[in-house]
Amino acid sequence: MKIICIGRNYADHAKELNNPIPAAPLIFMKPSSALLVNQKPLYYPEFTEELHYEAEVVLKIDRNGRHVQEEFAHKYYSQIALGIDFTARDIQRRCKAKGHPWEIAKGFDGSAALGSFVPLDEVRGENGIEFFLHKNGEEVQRGRTRDLLFPFDRLIVEVSRYFKLHMGDLIFTGTPAGVGPVQIGDELEGFAIRRGPAREAIPLLRCAIK
Repeated sequence: MKIICIGRNYADHAKELNNPIPAAPLIFMKPSSALLVNQKPLYYPEFTEELHYEAEVVLKIDRNGRHVQEEFAHKYYSQIALGIDFTARDIQRRCKAKGHPWEIAKGFDGSAALGSFVPLDEVRGENGIEFFLHKNGEEVQRGRTRDLLFPFDRLIVEVSRYFKLHMGDLIFTGTPAGVGPVQIGDELEGFAIRRGPAREAIPLLRCAIK
């Protein structure tokens, strides 16, 4: 099982971190030990003083494939979850300043929190998927996948050029603006909007910082 992540896939997030908007998907990976499931808490890593949340829609791959053509890409996923790409921002900043790889800032144990999966058709509407994140009961992020620079099908095409997709692989599709720090004791909750006139918010993700 691979954890594949996409950086800077919302223009507003790229701008808030003063990063250029990419011309192609920025792909990086997390090891399987990064996965945090079943509402387990994340213990604040001792090596960072600036741990940030980044809420994202996560695709689960349904079938094996490589060099997927765009007209077939939609066949490779049918459900989504919400996830948090935890980032040691101070470590990332230092690595980038030195021109070093920054996997240690993104791929540490527990850095890929993953919530419950729901069928794609249950949450995808005119604006794509609308989702939001609460920290201690207050909204801190809100996004719509309609605003993705590189939509789901394009991501499937690009990722499968370099890595064979396997059933169960995860793609963290990028975070909107509003990323920020967490502290010990914080509670994070992620929601998606159910498709239909009622616009009911479905709780999909919970993660406490210990």
